[in-house]
Amino acid sequence: MRIAITTLGCKINQYDSAVIQSRLEERHSLVPFDDAADCYLINTCTVTDRADWEARQLVRRAKRRNPAARILVTGCYAQVNPQEVAQVPGVDFVVGLNRLDDLLRFVESDSAGATKIAVGDVTRERGVAVLGTRALPGHTRAFLKIQEGCNYSCSYCIIPTARGLSRSVAPDQALEEVRRLAGAGYKELVLTGIHLGGYGQDLNPKTDLTALVERIAASGLIARLRLSSLDPREVPDRLLDLIAASQVVCPHLHICAQAGEDRILKHMRRNYDTSYYRDLLGRVRARLPEAALGSDIIVGFPGESDAQFESALEYFASLPLTYFHVFPYSARRGTAAAGLADAVPATTRKLRAQRMRALGARKKSEFCASFLGRRVAVLVEEKIAAASGLRRGFSRNYLPVLAPADARVNDEIDLELCGWRGGWLWGKNAGRGQDSPGARLRL
Repeated sequence: MRIAITTLGCKINQYDSAVIQSRLEERHSLVPFDDAADCYLINTCTVTDRADWEARQLVRRAKRRNPAARILVTGCYAQVNPQEVAQVPGVDFVVGLNRLDDLLRFVESDSAGATKIAVGDVTRERGVAVLGTRALPGHTRAFLKIQEGCNYSCSYCIIPTARGLSRSVAPDQALEEVRRLAGAGYKELVLTGIHLGGYGQDLNPKTDLTALVERIAASGLIARLRLSSLDPREVPDRLLDLIAASQVVCPHLHICAQAGEDRILKHMRRNYDTSYYRDLLGRVRARLPEAALGSDIIVGFPGESDAQFESALEYFASLPLTYFHVFPYSARRGTAAAGLADAVPATTRKLRAQRMRALGARKKSEFCASFLGRRVAVLVEEKIAAASGLRRGFSRNYLPVLAPADARVNDEIDLELCGWRGGWLWGKNAGRGQDSPGARLRL
């Protein structure tokens, strides 16, 4: 059977799709989503109402591509509103989160009759199924989900409803997955979760993310270990000290601010203020002077005035962040923020997002350019830059680097950084063990 998969939303959804694909390709052929397929699988996001609309559009697109094909919808939209999804013309199967066996069964079942639905109650789920994964498409590094769900109640977010309470993979199970992925040849591993900083608080005995990272780093199984997004209240000094001293844990942190103005943070129900976040980044930069530091930023939240946005823009300009992920606010039914007054017009949200992204681009450019003339270790990725034909890769501190076209995928090579253009550094082979004024960084 020819199966096409497409994914909307975050890295967790991409991880889930990679797990699904690894199971399906044991028995079926995987084809691009725009090709003719016997079954189209759409892994959805539901973080905004527009994300729901995009999922429905994908159903219609797939049905136009092959009217006889079966359509299976899974992911967060399927979990939160299964009946609504089932009523979309063309949908044959609706499968909620963490129901891989049902999904595989539906793919091979007869779609005749009413739409089949398999959705569980995430509020009753405890623990996380350890499913492993391969790398996400185009990447060399592997992703491992060690945590699921979230205990926070941010006013703009539907994810706790979609994925349930925070729950964690036991440390021994996580380490066994690290061992398996390392045995498969992966040199870099990214630990990921919906609320990664909450790792271990539900386990008995309790543990935390830093303890797990210490254990993985000490195991000697993997050369590079990277963390995905963290909340500001979950970056302890012990973790910073570990990263600073480690040859394994990458000096790269993505710490989500979400907003840069205190009244907006309060309306978002975030548990910190701008002063706390500024002080945190100061501590991070003091311990990790060459680390990449990123943040998610939402602009145009209900009630955000022009003055508040300008204040936020000035605030983020003053911080030692090196890149932004910027999102214009989009309402989501079922969240507290969806009922707030003083909605910001769409055109204003769009313009604010453009200005914030421009600031992020300047910060990224300045950060990356500061490493010109230096030598870094770059892990070569599968992706090739179309314009130049060069291989893409990343340093340990998340510098985006174009490597020579003949560089081997999954090799970690030393490059001397020679230029910066088009959002990428580019480098020439430096060789290992060379001494030069631009000595090799542990990056």
